[in-house]
Amino acid sequence: MLDTARQRDPSGDYRYGRAEQLEFPDASFDLVVSYITLVDIPDFRAAIREMARVLRPGGALLIANLTGFTSAGAEQGWVRDEAGRRLHFPVDRYLDEFPMSFAWAGIRIENWHRPLSAYMTALLEQGLLLRFLCRTGPGVRRSLPAGRFSPRAVVRRDGMAAPGVRVVELSGRACLAACPKPEKQPHAK
Repeated sequence: MLDTARQRDPSGDYRYGRAEQLEFPDASFDLVVSYITLVDIPDFRAAIREMARVLRPGGALLIANLTGFTSAGAEQGWVRDEAGRRLHFPVDRYLDEFPMSFAWAGIRIENWHRPLSAYMTALLEQGLLLRFLCRTGPGVRRSLPAGRFSPRAVVRRDGMAAPGVRVVELSGRACLAACPKPEKQPHAK
């Protein structure tokens, strides 16, 4: 992957490393981005400590992560009626932290389910302040507020947040922005 990135962008700085132990000095960056990585890291608290360590005072930490609503019941999936219509998505284990294993295309992946409170506690313990939070869930679409900092990769072409992705922006300034009320999508038939 790194070789391909270097071929496509020879002027880029691409490094192999671990989020739990970044090789950068303290306060190195104005912006730190974590795009759907925290679910892959067993010791996500160490990774968050490192993100906060390399962030300059007043800088921004942007996190896009899979929402816990989708992973809490991922093993079971949608509960359907006899006709196959979606009834509900179970979230029985939402408050637990646990690993989940998936295999696809010959690759085995371990992801972690964690409730939002686990992530927020770890982030706030580093002295970061919440500026923006947008959550989605199964079957829910949310428009991101105009002018908010959100990478194109997280937002679909129609301007809606990608399903099952949560966008969090934190910094050294206190401010809270809320997402608009979600639009419910009709159940699949």
